[in-house]
Amino acid sequence: MGQHLSFATTSRRLERDAPPMRLFEKAKRYGIWNPSDIDFSQDRLDWARLSADEKDAILRLTAVFQSGEEAVTLDLLPLVMAIAKENRIEEEMYLTSFLWEEAKHTDFFGRWLQEVAECPDDLSRYHTPSYRTLFYEALPTALDRLRVDSSPEAQIQASVTYNMIVEGVLAETGYHVYYTALRENQLMPGTTRAIDLLKQDESRHIAYGIYLISRLLAEDKHLWDVAGATMNTLLLPALGVITEAFACYDPMPFGLKVDDFVVFAMQQYQKRMGRLERARGASLEEIYRVTQAAIDQNDA
Repeated sequence: MGQHLSFATTSRRLERDAPPMRLFEKAKRYGIWNPSDIDFSQDRLDWARLSADEKDAILRLTAVFQSGEEAVTLDLLPLVMAIAKENRIEEEMYLTSFLWEEAKHTDFFGRWLQEVAECPDDLSRYHTPSYRTLFYEALPTALDRLRVDSSPEAQIQASVTYNMIVEGVLAETGYHVYYTALRENQLMPGTTRAIDLLKQDESRHIAYGIYLISRLLAEDKHLWDVAGATMNTLLLPALGVITEAFACYDPMPFGLKVDDFVVFAMQQYQKRMGRLERARGASLEEIYRVTQAAIDQNDA
């Protein structure tokens, strides 16, 4: 970055209506929940009554969330640095909350494993081949590339991998599993309340990712090839995370059906792809307007 020649806050001032600043405002309002405040008293009672397979299924889901949240906490910093190098202060300010929230999610799932499941085991046995492809390889590779290459192409690949696939497809599908298995069976109210709060945080993360990718596409429509190729390449391992988990049970606990969640994941994929496709050829002004409206409509 080198020496500073000026500062945005004392030259042009902060652009408070910019989408990242609107997200920062929401992060300050809704993102301050504390994982240590979640009441697990009923959750521990419910856990004790679950069958062995039910416990294993919830433990598997939580284990992949736990390591996934740790992975993004570890891997996000190069994106923050790439944005900072471009002197995009509004975006960097929002991204400070983004990284903190990922660390907070890591804290929550760690607390759950200790206080509800009381699990001292090595849970990496739940990391299937497709999971490893995404979280051990694709995610760190795409984000670490930004340390040496912060080009628009590299930023799009990183954000698509992280925001569109990891958060926008897999995490959203995982929340759906928690709700279907637990909330619909009136189990573990502390856990599902925390998932509500996690989901709110992640909705802002996805909104930022859509904004970032859309801004880059508006600046250079040819970058669509990178966005589309990354989405398509990562779809198969994303679906594999789901199908490989379900293949470990016969029948799947809680009456869960693999087809329901594959369909749900595909719907999330198509939704993300649709948002990106609409950014092709759009002006920056249009990107601002559409993103601002979407942020304002979201109550978190």
